Amino acid sequence: MAEIDGGGGGATSAAVPNGHHAVTLNIEDQSHRISSCFPTVPFLQKLIAEVLGTYFVIFAGCAAVVVNTDKDKIVSLPGISIVWGLVVMVMVYSVGHISGAHFNPAVTIAFASCNRFPLKQVPAYVGAQVLGSTLASGTLRLIFNGRQDHFAGTLPGGSDLQSLVLEFIITFYLMFVISGVATDNRAIGELAGLAVGATVLLNVMFAGPISGASMNPARSLGPAIVSNEYRGIWVYMLGPTAGAISGAWVYNIIRFTDKPLREITKSASFLRYASSRNGSKR
Repeated sequence: MAEIDGGGGGATSAAVPNGHHAVTLNIEDQSHRISSCFPTVPFLQKLIAEVLGTYFVIFAGCAAVVVNTDKDKIVSLPGISIVWGLVVMVMVYSVGHISGAHFNPAVTIAFASCNRFPLKQVPAYVGAQVLGSTLASGTLRLIFNGRQDHFAGTLPGGSDLQSLVLEFIITFYLMFVISGVATDNRAIGELAGLAVGATVLLNVMFAGPISGASMNPARSLGPAIVSNEYRGIWVYMLGPTAGAISGAWVYNIIRFTDKPLREITKSASFLRYASSRNGSKR
């Protein structure tokens, strides 16, 4: 049998009884190759969920910061902390079963480093999160303009090193809690959103006046892009990312389970049943 290769192996010739050769196209291989170049509908749904979730988290949290600055500290630090904690909790319960509710490049990268999230999906997730944060910051810039235009991003309150260490610690703390409630089947999955939101609230309460309590590179990068204010931005890229990766790995070290490794390295979601469903598809 002769074979004709057009570079992609898309056409072959097969011998027929009368001695002639019939050229046929390998349509199945070509369609598979073409479809693999485009994201699937479920994955697009996840990206949209990440954009929307990150948008609402950043919009609510940064709006509290802007209003507090503009209205003579009327919201107050406890109020800002409560807003951040509540909006994270609400959005986790809203889209956690769709995308895993990361809303944070540091969380996505940390999960990928532990084989709990597909590495090839990390750039798309991170892009969606930064897009959501930038859109939210842009919306606030349009609403609060003129004398009400206040920078809603994060800036070190002291030295860069002080903020770097603090961001590392509080993000370590956050990721440690996330790993416990989102990836361990023994945890009460229904309370995951509450636990994560409470952790964010606590961190903002004591770290907000020092570093801004970012814990999230997208949270700092979005307002920086909109306001063109990049002072100390490296602190909020490096600190949270390193802290999240460390927190995820430390929890893995102390984890005790009698299940095989393949059972404890599923894609992570803040809702346990969603994590189990996503893991069963892989």
